[in-house]
Amino acid sequence: MGVKTQDSRLAGIVRPDTMVAAGIFASRLVGLVRVRLIAKYFGQVSESADAFNAAFRIPNLLQNLFGEGALSGSFIPVHAALRARGEHEGAAQTARTFFGLLSVTIAVLVLVGVTAAPTITALLVPGFTGAKRELTIRLVRILFPGAGLLVASAWCLGILNSHGKFLLSYSAPVAWNAAMIATLVFFHQGRDLDTLAIYLAWGSVAGSFFQLAVQWPFAWSLSHHSGGFAITESVRQIVRNFLPIMISRGAVQLTGYIDQYIASWLPPGSVTGLSNAQLLYTLPVSLFGVSISAAELPALSGEADQEGKEAFRARIDTGLRRLAFFIVPSAVAFAALGDIVAATVLQTGRFRVQDSLYVWGILGGASIGLPATTMARLYSVAHYALGDARRPLRFACVRLFVAGALGYVCAMMVPDWIGISRQWGAAGLTASAGVAGWVEFVLLRRSLNGRIGTTGLKASYVARLWTAGIAGAALAWGARLALPPLPPIVRGAIVLPVFGAAYLAVVAGMGIPIPGLRRR
Repeated sequence: MGVKTQDSRLAGIVRPDTMVAAGIFASRLVGLVRVRLIAKYFGQVSESADAFNAAFRIPNLLQNLFGEGALSGSFIPVHAALRARGEHEGAAQTARTFFGLLSVTIAVLVLVGVTAAPTITALLVPGFTGAKRELTIRLVRILFPGAGLLVASAWCLGILNSHGKFLLSYSAPVAWNAAMIATLVFFHQGRDLDTLAIYLAWGSVAGSFFQLAVQWPFAWSLSHHSGGFAITESVRQIVRNFLPIMISRGAVQLTGYIDQYIASWLPPGSVTGLSNAQLLYTLPVSLFGVSISAAELPALSGEADQEGKEAFRARIDTGLRRLAFFIVPSAVAFAALGDIVAATVLQTGRFRVQDSLYVWGILGGASIGLPATTMARLYSVAHYALGDARRPLRFACVRLFVAGALGYVCAMMVPDWIGISRQWGAAGLTASAGVAGWVEFVLLRRSLNGRIGTTGLKASYVARLWTAGIAGAALAWGARLALPPLPPIVRGAIVLPVFGAAYLAVVAGMGIPIPGLRRR
């Protein structure tokens, strides 16, 4: 059955954001298998693990700057508006012309990244020295071309999303994760950790190609047109919006790189612990924040020119309610049950009990800003739909400054002030990023409300969600204490579903509807 038929049939039953979430869930589920295998074979307090995790993030800066966030925010509103006006030929020509410009730019940046890998590594992880630094440089050089392929994949995602093909675009990373899993399974035996890290980097590049290949035929077909490339006003508009959105989304992403920069000065294992925690706490951000924002962007773009903003405001408020419904319990789970979450996913092989407790501390810091970070994405998308890319840029820069300054103090100074190990500075980094996320959220909401009228969640709704989350955590703790000693994955398979079921039962008892399928 073709993708078009599947998506059209699903669209009548399942919400677009649910299809996005399903694709992200599939890719993240396979991604968690990848993370578990990396933890098994590398452990956490390992210089090879630190080198790989640092190198893995460095070329991803290219993907994050030019990829899904910047590309979707600049491309989809223009492309969707052309299609809404019936200008399908112009939309297709715009898509292919922009892809040509993007390809040239990315090719140049990949070449620069490979050539300048030593300098980039010294700038982003200055605490790495000796063999650890040399391994990181080698891994960066291998990984940069894969990041370029992932940017091209993000263009495919923009095309598919504009045509309502959400499931394929967001499940495509399954191929990337599967390639890395296969690399670990087939090549882990008989090799030292440095060599395995190099093999894994090549597996990531192969996976990047597979992720692009899965989407390419459909995206290229949907952007077919009879004319050639042309720099039209629509292309110019995308390019004008691209730079401020790229910097805006890049400022948000740079928070993670600042954290890594600071963590490189902390004791061994801090970079890996931070990376492991980020993989866990970004799961709900991707699953719910990205899914809802990505699904709403084309619809908001189509409504942006309408007189009055009632429908626009209604979409924002509905999206916020759906976000809060899932993000509030996620924050509670990370704060109250973070060791269970970490142990369930990561605790195997070289990854030990104390490593799970360490990741829990970092997750606890991240839970502070989780609701703000996810809701800020929707407010940013609303600005992009209205053609405003500059205010989100200013607010993202404020967030970057707050996260960097506060993160340095909390990571490098606070542990010494209160007499704890410096490794816990990693938890200070995520807590600081959470505070900065709230600052950005408040600025974005105030800006949008001043433009279209009041939006936001009722305090009573939020209070009921937090009450349900805390009640669920209390019941989960009761189940945890009642259980005999069990393997981590078995214990997690019992305790975490108890938390989820209890939360859903309490919200249902309060009369709060559960987001999901469309009502017929």
